[in-house]
Amino acid sequence: MDTAIIYSMEKIHHEIITENGAFPNNAHLPVIFYKGVLELPDEEPEKVIEQIFETNKWSNAWTNGIYDYHHFHSIAHEVLGVCSGYCDVMLGGPGSKKFRLEKGDVIVIPAGVAHKNMGSSDDFKCVGAYPGGADYDIKKGKPEEKAEAQKNIKKVPLPEKDPVYGKGPLQKLWK
Repeated sequence: MDTAIIYSMEKIHHEIITENGAFPNNAHLPVIFYKGVLELPDEEPEKVIEQIFETNKWSNAWTNGIYDYHHFHSIAHEVLGVCSGYCDVMLGGPGSKKFRLEKGDVIVIPAGVAHKNMGSSDDFKCVGAYPGGADYDIKKGKPEEKAEAQKNIKKVPLPEKDPVYGKGPLQKLWK
């Protein structure tokens, strides 16, 4: 069953992050930013986020922060929903663009796209999950990882559902 949340593309931003040295990124699937789309309670917001993701078949969830080093996942796409605070995230590897994520924001990161916490509030916390409960790996952009990572990324299937809306922006933007 799809969630009953109605979305507006005005709150959705997407951007392709292309190859950057040893970081393959993903020239075919854009990162999708959902700005301020989640209305969260002060108590246990992570449970609300996890339930929304789970309803839309994104699971294997965890609650924590974002690593403070450039890394990517070559065998799974990842969704992050911000429970509290804010984080400045660099996407694409060293020298790339920074984006601010705040409570109520969601970001979907395609397989291969590097991400790093460049600074965050003391209370920053997010929920991460993967389509169909997929397992994930952690690659750090070492040159010897790139060839295998590129092969893996090509094999990662498209998610069945948008992690926030069920049927939503992800289906329109990822084809």
